[in-house]
Amino acid sequence: MLFLEPATRRKMASECFGTFCLVFAGTGAIVINQISGGAITHPGVALTFGLVVMAMIYALGDVSGAHLNPAVTLGLRAAGLFEKQLVLPYLICQLTGAVLASLTLRLLFPDSTDLGATQPSGGLMQSTVLEFLLTLILMFTIFAFAKRPGAASPLAGIFIGGVIALEALFAGPICGASMNPARSLAPAVVAMAPQHLWIYLAGPLAGALMAVPLSALIHGKPVPTQQ
Repeated sequence: MLFLEPATRRKMASECFGTFCLVFAGTGAIVINQISGGAITHPGVALTFGLVVMAMIYALGDVSGAHLNPAVTLGLRAAGLFEKQLVLPYLICQLTGAVLASLTLRLLFPDSTDLGATQPSGGLMQSTVLEFLLTLILMFTIFAFAKRPGAASPLAGIFIGGVIALEALFAGPICGASMNPARSLAPAVVAMAPQHLWIYLAGPLAGALMAVPLSALIHGKPVPTQQ
């Protein structure tokens, strides 16, 4: 990383730190809610995820785009809206930031059994379909701003964070409403709780990719601006 050009280093550091903040605040809210007997509540957890994403979009969006999510990075690349040479560095930095957040929570809350890992409470297929649809809706919303960067871009953080909070509010009790492979992978690995992890890898990735043709159908195919 030291040998990369300064702009690339800033982007990578931005994705690592932004994803750290997302996982630290979001899964931290779940852990604290568990050990406090429900003081934060489910709506509070959902709002935490939405607010931290909103904050990171405004704090880091002008540096790296604030993807904070491997599914978002791959979806943007599939649509031709992101440089292919940055895909792997972004994924590595997102996963690194997420794991560091879960390790920090492990140090702070050693008695937590799952560190906020996502687990389905309903059927496996039910949760997989939910994760697919939730991520499709999230990615569709992101495309609405990514394809029209000059149109209402100051509102991007509010709308994208709001969609995450909304989806976590109604779907969280069933599937966990991850929509983010890094957010699910990190606590599962650190807490050694990988049960059903495939749901939170396959569902969001498929949903993000399916949003590409859906967005093209509704908003029109974007003109690729990156190679």
